[in-house]
Amino acid sequence: MIKNHLKIALRSLWKHKVFSLINVLGLAVGMSACFLIALYVHFELSYDNFHSKADRIYRLVTDIKTPSETLEVDVSTWSTAPKLKDDFPEVEAFTRINAANFKIRKGNVLFKEERAFFADSSLFNVFDFKLIKGNPATVLKGQLSIVLTEKTAKKYFGDVDPIGQILVLSGSDLAATVTGVMKDIPANSHIKADLFVSMSTFTQRLNKDLDENWGDFGAVSYLLLKPGTSAGNLQAKLPAFMQNHAGKLFKESNVLYILSLESLSRIYLHSPRGDHEKGSAKNIYIFSAIAVFILLIACINFINLSTARSAERAKEVGIRKSFGAGKMLLARQFLSESVLVSLAAFVLAVFLSAVLIPWFNNLSGKTISHGMLENPSYIAVLFISAILIGFLAGIYPAIVLSSFEPVKVLKGRFTSSLKGILLRKGLVTVQFSISIILIIATLIVYSQMTFMRSRDLGFSKDQMLVINAEGDANQQAFRQSLHELTGVQATAAASSTPGGSFDGAYSEIENSHGDLQVGHLGLYLVDFDYIPLYKIKLVAGRSFSKSFSTDTTQAMVINEAASKLLGYTNPQQAIGRKFKQWGREGKIIGVIKDFHFTSLHEKIRPLTMRIDPVEARMISVKIDGNNIKNTLTAIESKWKSLMPNRSFNYYFVDEFFDRQYRSEERFEKLFFNFSILAIFISCLGLLGLASYSTIQRTREIGVRKVLGASTANIVTLLSKDFLKLVLLSFFIASPLAWYGMHQWLQNFAYQTDINWWIFPASALLSVCIAFATISFQSIRAALMNPVDSLKVE
Repeated sequence: MIKNHLKIALRSLWKHKVFSLINVLGLAVGMSACFLIALYVHFELSYDNFHSKADRIYRLVTDIKTPSETLEVDVSTWSTAPKLKDDFPEVEAFTRINAANFKIRKGNVLFKEERAFFADSSLFNVFDFKLIKGNPATVLKGQLSIVLTEKTAKKYFGDVDPIGQILVLSGSDLAATVTGVMKDIPANSHIKADLFVSMSTFTQRLNKDLDENWGDFGAVSYLLLKPGTSAGNLQAKLPAFMQNHAGKLFKESNVLYILSLESLSRIYLHSPRGDHEKGSAKNIYIFSAIAVFILLIACINFINLSTARSAERAKEVGIRKSFGAGKMLLARQFLSESVLVSLAAFVLAVFLSAVLIPWFNNLSGKTISHGMLENPSYIAVLFISAILIGFLAGIYPAIVLSSFEPVKVLKGRFTSSLKGILLRKGLVTVQFSISIILIIATLIVYSQMTFMRSRDLGFSKDQMLVINAEGDANQQAFRQSLHELTGVQATAAASSTPGGSFDGAYSEIENSHGDLQVGHLGLYLVDFDYIPLYKIKLVAGRSFSKSFSTDTTQAMVINEAASKLLGYTNPQQAIGRKFKQWGREGKIIGVIKDFHFTSLHEKIRPLTMRIDPVEARMISVKIDGNNIKNTLTAIESKWKSLMPNRSFNYYFVDEFFDRQYRSEERFEKLFFNFSILAIFISCLGLLGLASYSTIQRTREIGVRKVLGASTANIVTLLSKDFLKLVLLSFFIASPLAWYGMHQWLQNFAYQTDINWWIFPASALLSVCIAFATISFQSIRAALMNPVDSLKVE
């Protein structure tokens, strides 16, 4: 019986090659797209899941509450985690990490390690970072101990055993001993590290008594709770804990630290804190919806084409029933055809996915998968899904076809039912509603990205080179030497640059009521040339000037956001007001216009600037854009002659700033490509329906041409019904697309408007796509010789 079903199914599919190809191709593309998106979603959801104790690991985060604002940070004070372990039996272990960005020297070769961290000795107890060599309990216990990843060990020592080897921490010129080698950290970890140095090196040698400090932030702390411990109950005890240990500090500084426990599983996708790599839960939902939409569109194609061919197969059903075939037998026959098509699509989908995985990895900016065979269970799931899709997509056509009455169809009285026609029209409407939603969404995503790229950031970033001199004794001499180069226009120095990290400073500044208002404000330590070099505009007062000797120690410049925070309605009112900050006292001399020193995801925060050439280690160099390569070579030559023991590393501000939007750019590319796929599948189905409709009306077309109808009349006749459905889809899709993208735009502190032109443009584009799809077949039919058309039975 099964063999007979398969034989008949293959004959039927071969007889109608075009429709079979459209069905197989549509389903295969849909399955492949859905499979790739599923890989991406699974990868994003898998972050930090490889830790066996993940459900018991929590990050300790802090809300720093001052009279002015509340700062939400991902760090805690240095003493908090150790004291929590001492005071609460619910805490099994803790570990702290702190980004180090080392320069490491091996012999005479200097390496810059941007993914280096200090870490407590309990790191390997809390997290499942696998050690290949070394004892997990002791590798980071002693001062100047260092653990390397496999890749980093290979870089430094090749095939030589690294254990016991010496590496010099260049900044402090300390010799560290390699005590362990660990496997490379998986890509789906929010902690990205190439090496760890023992925390005792930092807290006991480089910064003595730091473990007793309740006012200094910097450590990212993680707690491992004992099994069965309620994180909520522990968190409820933290306010009393902080008051007990730091109450005096809170009272003296008029500040409050509020601790919270953040589950490890929420850090990557859901936490707004910190500057580590972040995912987006909203984007996961969007891509999941796109995967469902694409598969739905492919299934709709199948249902439409199968039911549209019902009239053609009516006589076949009539003959079979007259020879005794039952309804269930016929339904199984048509379902077997459906499943066969789906399985053929599965084979093609596996091939397409295997070919597209490297492209998809590149598009997403991550190694989502190394190949189809990396996880065979995915292929098994796809296979089961293919059978299920074939069954679900074919069940309605099977019921319709097996329900024909043999007497009527054999007498030639069969016509497509009104219900069937309405169903097909409804499904086409659903298809194009989804496609139009994706078109509108794509235009809005593109509009937002264009807005972010073109927005005036409030400072000049073009041809601005930044070099970190790291406080080298020859820093000033190097900077002065740059003015001798023809390609260098100007230089300045500061502790931070736009788009980079910056210090936060406990500040007391006189507000509009005459009181010293406490706040934790952003701080740039700059030299006299910084504000003019970046062309940051003044809105009140003056900039720093060497003409005023007190500017070096007693002057501060603030931004508009800080002025508003202090209650001033006019920036001019802030001029001459007193401040206290980091042991310095003086007056505000100027207010600068707000500029985006962080990404457009964040509102512009209050910022202060003071003169401090010693801490201004980041040298900004404005260069001529005509011969950048030669200028860079000349700058590097100066660097090597004056600071030969330091590696020459630089970046351009515009490129550095734009890096913050890479995740959005990847989202834009992924969204665009999958939207194109969805539209392509919709067009395949529309082409199939248009082709079948044209075949059904071949004699009508011939009669109309004999009676004088032009090609344009015929094309209009065959296209108008479909175009009406596309326009109906537009009116359904527009409000849904507006609502969805309005919610997506809330991810950005600065966002574009959803412009009215996007909707008529989407309507016009969808009509053009649909018309181009339909007209191919319509024009072909209209150009047929009417004599040949009238011969069709």
